[in-house]
Amino acid sequence: MDALPDWPEGTVAVLSTAGGEPHAIPVSSARRAGPRTVVLALALRRESLARLRSDPRVALTVLAGGDVAFTALGRAAVVEEGERVAFVRVEAERLQDHRQETFVIEDGVRWRWTDEEAERADAAVRAALAKL
Repeated sequence: MDALPDWPEGTVAVLSTAGGEPHAIPVSSARRAGPRTVVLALALRRESLARLRSDPRVALTVLAGGDVAFTALGRAAVVEEGERVAFVRVEAERLQDHRQETFVIEDGVRWRWTDEEAERADAAVRAALAKL
């Protein structure tokens, strides 16, 4: 795998950060921004954000429909900070392709907002990410 594949918007990915014992969280804002670049948003209160500020090494694992299965290993940096979230760019130094000939990833995690205000805020975050 030489470049990041495309994946559906809103796919739940797992962001793992360094800086002590492994720390992994689900994120739903990750989007491809280039062949080896991902942008995502993290709430300002997230421990993951504090960790990547002190140690930028991260791994982002994506499993999505269409047989998308990879981990991007690289470095993350905050590129902009808003009132509630920090916008983060991940530059992948290595890509691990997890696809196998013996199985196919048919679908990712299904989720939906249960709060209208949170859904509106998420739409604003996604619009900002699209501009990065």
